[in-house]
Amino acid sequence: MARYRTSVCRLCRREGMKLFLKGERCYTDKCAIERRNYPPGEHGQRRRVKLSEYSIQLREKQKLKRTYGVLERQFRNYFEMAERGRGITGESLLVLLERRLDNMVYRMGFTSSRTEARQLVRHGHFAVNGRKVNVPSYLLRGGDTVSVREKSRSLARIQESLELARRRGVPEWLDADPAAWTGTVRALPKRTDLTMPINEKLVVELYSK
Repeated sequence: MARYRTSVCRLCRREGMKLFLKGERCYTDKCAIERRNYPPGEHGQRRRVKLSEYSIQLREKQKLKRTYGVLERQFRNYFEMAERGRGITGESLLVLLERRLDNMVYRMGFTSSRTEARQLVRHGHFAVNGRKVNVPSYLLRGGDTVSVREKSRSLARIQESLELARRRGVPEWLDADPAAWTGTVRALPKRTDLTMPINEKLVVELYSK
């Protein structure tokens, strides 16, 4: 399976915002945006190009893809699912991405980043409603419960992430119980619950051309 293998900090610098791709590092002064808030590359500091309408739409799509760690084909599949469903396409797209198991594991505080969540899910450390699931793109529904499997509760990475989550907080539409190693989807999020600076309308406009 294709993976992005170079520095993920370059992605944040390219988009000009924190995408929170490196866990706890993103909350410290070591964050690349804090130290070098300009695009990567030899001419990054001198790059002052007026963006076209297409470029603005493309950058918004790239922010969304990189935040959730999905590649182009999978992202387009999500868009087509959102387009076929009921409701506003852009908002439905965001909710679909939020429903991914790797994102839910991250949101509940069991990992410090979505990348780490994806790896631990693939390795079989989590269960959904008591059943082992190792597919990061598995879509959760309201009322589903995610739990750390008993043999995985001693992992230092998960324990450290739970400590970080106490400072970061858990979204209101989720319930997290670190003592029981579980988290529950109280309800699927609404657009007002998602505070990331993304204009999903631009993504819809890009794919609608």
